[in-house]
Amino acid sequence: MNQEDLIPLFPLRSVVFPGGRLSLQIFEQRYIDLVSRCMKTDSGFGVCLLLKGDELAQPGTQQQVSRVGMYCKIVDWDKLPNGLLGITVEGLRKFTVMDSWMSDNKLLMGAVRWEPEDFLGQPALPISPDQDGLVDLLRDLMAHPLIEELGVVMDFADQRQLGWRLAELLPIPVHQKQQLLEINNSSERLNEIENLVVAVMQHNSD
Repeated sequence: MNQEDLIPLFPLRSVVFPGGRLSLQIFEQRYIDLVSRCMKTDSGFGVCLLLKGDELAQPGTQQQVSRVGMYCKIVDWDKLPNGLLGITVEGLRKFTVMDSWMSDNKLLMGAVRWEPEDFLGQPALPISPDQDGLVDLLRDLMAHPLIEELGVVMDFADQRQLGWRLAELLPIPVHQKQQLLEINNSSERLNEIENLVVAVMQHNSD
């Protein structure tokens, strides 16, 4: 990848982290064409949190997305019982959108800058003893059958992966997941996750 690239963007009300997987139903023609092109060329697209507008583009409306997103590639696909195309994508690398516009084929395109942090293939950062509680929490979350079905590979001894997976799986609002994605330091991300876990526990006990 170059320092900056032009990629198609897929606005969703979801946030993806490196190594995380997301299942999508594809039915708009522009996205069917995009998926076909990605599979033929072994390329991907950027998933960005949709801030304004609908996932299904409406005439006369605009889609506004977060500037920080995740480049994803298709790792599985199938025809769903409802006849639609189903795909599973995996997050690879974080980027920042420098500029975006609607192309002639109605795809949102983005000129993106690749971030130096949060991408697959980074060396592991060891877990510290005070983070053992977060490791136990993540093991519980990943034991859910729906999570197991996605086939996410996890190194529980890696601080980066611990933060990525917890940010995805914790039952917190999507805007807080986006805030966690935008953090560039894994220790800082885990500290913020600890604060969110404490807040959720206090809310549930009230």
